[in-house]
Amino acid sequence: MIKLIEPVNAEKARKCIKALILAALFLNGGGVFPQTELPLRRIALFSSGVAYFEHAGTVNGGDAVSFPFALSAVNDALKSLVINDDGRGAPPSVSYPSEETLEATLRSLGIDLSDAPGTAEIFAAQRGAEIEISAPNPITGRIVGVEYRPQLPAYNETGREAYLSLYTGGGFRLVALKDIVTFSFKDPSLNADLARALDLIAENRTSRVRNLTVRFAGAAGSRAVTVSYVIPAPVWKVSYRLDLDRKQPLMQGWAIVDNDSDTDWAGVELSLVSGRPVSFIQNLYPPYYLARPTLPLAIAGTAEARTHEAGFAQAGVRERSAESAMFAAEKYADAEYDYARAPSPVSPANVAPLQTSASGAAAGDQFSYRINTPVNLSRRQSAMIPLVQGNVQGEKTLILDGSRAGVFNPELGVELVNTTGMKLPAGPVTVYDGGSYAGDALIEFFAEGDKRLISYGEDLAVTASAAAASSRVIAAVTVSQGVMTFKRRHITEKTYTIKNAGSEAKRITIEHPITANAELAEPKDFAEKTSTRYRYVRSLPARGELSFTVKEESPLSETVSLSSLRRDSLLAYSADREIPAGVRQALARAAALKQKAEEERAALSALETGKQRLVSEQDRIRNNLGAVGTSSDLGKEYLRRMTELDAQIQKINGDIEKSTAQAAAAQKDLDAYLAGLKL
Repeated sequence: MIKLIEPVNAEKARKCIKALILAALFLNGGGVFPQTELPLRRIALFSSGVAYFEHAGTVNGGDAVSFPFALSAVNDALKSLVINDDGRGAPPSVSYPSEETLEATLRSLGIDLSDAPGTAEIFAAQRGAEIEISAPNPITGRIVGVEYRPQLPAYNETGREAYLSLYTGGGFRLVALKDIVTFSFKDPSLNADLARALDLIAENRTSRVRNLTVRFAGAAGSRAVTVSYVIPAPVWKVSYRLDLDRKQPLMQGWAIVDNDSDTDWAGVELSLVSGRPVSFIQNLYPPYYLARPTLPLAIAGTAEARTHEAGFAQAGVRERSAESAMFAAEKYADAEYDYARAPSPVSPANVAPLQTSASGAAAGDQFSYRINTPVNLSRRQSAMIPLVQGNVQGEKTLILDGSRAGVFNPELGVELVNTTGMKLPAGPVTVYDGGSYAGDALIEFFAEGDKRLISYGEDLAVTASAAAASSRVIAAVTVSQGVMTFKRRHITEKTYTIKNAGSEAKRITIEHPITANAELAEPKDFAEKTSTRYRYVRSLPARGELSFTVKEESPLSETVSLSSLRRDSLLAYSADREIPAGVRQALARAAALKQKAEEERAALSALETGKQRLVSEQDRIRNNLGAVGTSSDLGKEYLRRMTELDAQIQKINGDIEKSTAQAAAAQKDLDAYLAGLKL
């Protein structure tokens, strides 16, 4: 029974009833779970855009803890939630409002506002309900329906007006909706459902937060528990400062973290993890339904008789008790995340003592920076935290980018070796030199002991230019089975000319782009090689000039079918001094044989042309003979000429036969010679 110990108005009473309804959602087995808090103790921010949060504290059997999550983080929370609780046999449980809670609740109420109905739709849906309206006089009756009657457009833009049809003690009455000032249902449950629906809609409109409630069951008495999860979070960032005014340059790094939540970080243990783990979102929050087939009702006939085979128990499988089916205490101990709890590595002897609030350690295949002191950061605030400070090995150098064209200035740079004893994430570097700002640079992930070049400006006192040239040289020629193969070397040369107008000698690193499928010819004494560059280190004299040439060679192959070449092409190859003498002599012989075969084919072609001319003349005379007859003097002359042409054709046929044999023999000699060449 609920007793109110102080006077309350209707609004306060409604809120109290609402609070009791919400509290009833936490009932389990007929008991109410008292709400408690579980402080945030540990945070690990990852460079992959997520963060690990761990809450730790003590609870009693029967306590409940609510964890608010932004709607966009609920899927990740459901995917990663871990609870460590030795509840002495009683497992905890987790509940949360479904994504369909609002829609389903609105549809379940006596007045359905799920589709945002108007007043006319609300009245139409409540046919038969008793209602009291003021229009402006009070009228009480039961709703019959809503009617629409035409109106002049001057009075109504839609051309019709809605009327509420009521059945009253005096009969039916029609009341225009526009005349109704107030209304209320006589059934108190309908008015309550309407108020609840409006409350739910208002809460959902303003709230983008969903609560996951963990209920800790088990025996009475306090016990230690932890709850952890991984949700989206701003990527932590890092920025460096590099001071070149020291004998050993000093590197200082700051981590930038953002608390974008609505929770204050109070005395939390903070770790910053760098790496590239797999991270994704799976849509676990909204209910998911599978489509199922609809089958006809089996209401007639008899079932088919069938037998069932005996089953065999699966070896090595045992049933789990109901108490351990959801959460096993021994699993919690194994599942506890341990970020950056390993001792800090010992700094090398040549590194200055670190003056920083973070220590580094491996975290699986990633690297973690553990902030040594508890962190306090208010909600929606950001902070800069000292991450690393120590001396690094460094040497100034100019950096010449060999991929640039025209006249340009080499870059100011530093060759660094990471001797801080810590892995350094990628980030911007602000460089100071000569007691002043010198420029900005970028650095990729920097492992311990690794060497890296950074550039932070251009040296205006030094100019450089690059000139490229290429050539092809025959390295070898082979001939086999009528195919000549050329092995060539494609030679590319790039000459860098660097002029120093300054009064000091300078170290310069020349980065020459690697040509694909090419071999470095000279010089081969590069300082180091990357996936795309050869690096050469040279000294640039004061007020002097440096010329530097890099030569690369790439193989080329070309095949030529000798039988398809013309005689002049064979002669051109036989005169090429790059081709070995033996091959040139063979090509000259092939050119001679080619010439003989071409001459024989030309002679055969001439004979065939002459025969065709004789045959054409014979056809002409035959046509004329048919016109004048054989008995006339002209006809007799035509007969004489026909006889002469027959004799000429007979002779030329013999010549063609002989020439055909000679052309075939010449071609055979050429083909046999080419096929037999092996040089």
